[in-house]
Amino acid sequence: MIGLALAYMRDRPLMVALNALLLAIAVATLVLLLQFAQQAGERFERDARGIDLVVGAKGSPLQLVLSSVYHIDVPTGNIPLGELDRLRSDPGVARVVPLALGDNFEGFRIVGSDDQLLGFYNAKVAQGRTFSRPLEVVLGAEVARRTGAGLGQQFIGSHGLETAEEDGQGHDHAPFTTVGILAPSGTVLDRLILTSVESVWDVHGIEHEHHESVAQHGDGDEAGHEHEHDHDEADHDAHEGEAAIAGMDPEITALLVRYRNASAALRLPTQINRQSALQAAAPAAESARLLGLFGSVLEGARLFGWLLAFSAGLSLFVALWSATRAREGDLALLRVMGASPGTVFGTILAEGVLIAAIGALGGIAAAHGLIGLATPAFPTLDELGFSALRFLPGEGVILLAALLIGLVAALIPAVRIFRVDLAATLARYS
Repeated sequence: MIGLALAYMRDRPLMVALNALLLAIAVATLVLLLQFAQQAGERFERDARGIDLVVGAKGSPLQLVLSSVYHIDVPTGNIPLGELDRLRSDPGVARVVPLALGDNFEGFRIVGSDDQLLGFYNAKVAQGRTFSRPLEVVLGAEVARRTGAGLGQQFIGSHGLETAEEDGQGHDHAPFTTVGILAPSGTVLDRLILTSVESVWDVHGIEHEHHESVAQHGDGDEAGHEHEHDHDEADHDAHEGEAAIAGMDPEITALLVRYRNASAALRLPTQINRQSALQAAAPAAESARLLGLFGSVLEGARLFGWLLAFSAGLSLFVALWSATRAREGDLALLRVMGASPGTVFGTILAEGVLIAAIGALGGIAAAHGLIGLATPAFPTLDELGFSALRFLPGEGVILLAALLIGLVAALIPAVRIFRVDLAATLARYS
């Protein structure tokens, strides 16, 4: 039965290829939409887990969250360092982590913070240790893999958050030294280079004293990572080849906040947003808003994909109906030679299912191939950690739906075989 179905398919290769292609396009569209919605949604949720609020300069709340939590946009500006002390003294706040942004190395962002940032993501150091002095860095797992950097290796950061052009500015006077590499965490930390806030100030020649508020650890039950911080005065002179910028006060880019109690969630955002220079944004709300903006587009594209699948099924039905009419003589001869009606019926059904299987499997393979090509070509997809090698359970549902479309498309032509008059058909073709 399968062999006969394959023989019929080889007899009409263009018909098989066309119908399989139509179904493959529909399946590829549906798989791409599924992958985008699933991987983007999971990544947004994973990267924002444990961060209740982001505080930064006035501007777009979504831009603030994208730049400070997901690191896929530019910051809205800088805020005074004193806001860190003010929030840490708030009784409703359990943890505050500062961020200082502005530089990159080979497209990977250099983030000034403290080792409490690792606690937000339950990240572990796989090699070496965390930074304890200015200009020491810890590399995310993906950064280490892509750049090939190891412990003790030095590199020079470039100004800006994107890959430096040939005429880009590098901070030659202040090379960073790698002292640790993080274990893979499946979060945004995999793609970041972590250092102290003081390092970012030093690189940019901003005068500062040793700020306990920046280096301060959280409570013992919150921090999760405790390391000694030995800031020698000599280390702050690592940039002595560049004069400090006179009159510029140390600033930070944003603050990541975790609440201590529910009342803080009601009080703190309103209190912060009343200030003229600051804004507070909730990552969960902004992520939901972002996905909501894409929701209608995704639903429309998903509907288009299913319409394509229906059109492919209709095309397959017409092709099989025509093929069955053309093969009436052969099928009648099979019946006379002893083939049961069930065998002939199953042969036509098998042909429809096999064509659908070729199209569905080809569509799934094409979708994953497109993800593999698009990820390095589009930096945002790469930064979100899209993987072409990840297969989702929903793809199995799409595959079964495609096979069902092929089965239904072949069903009516197959049923028609039972209504064929064998004697009249053989007489017509004899």
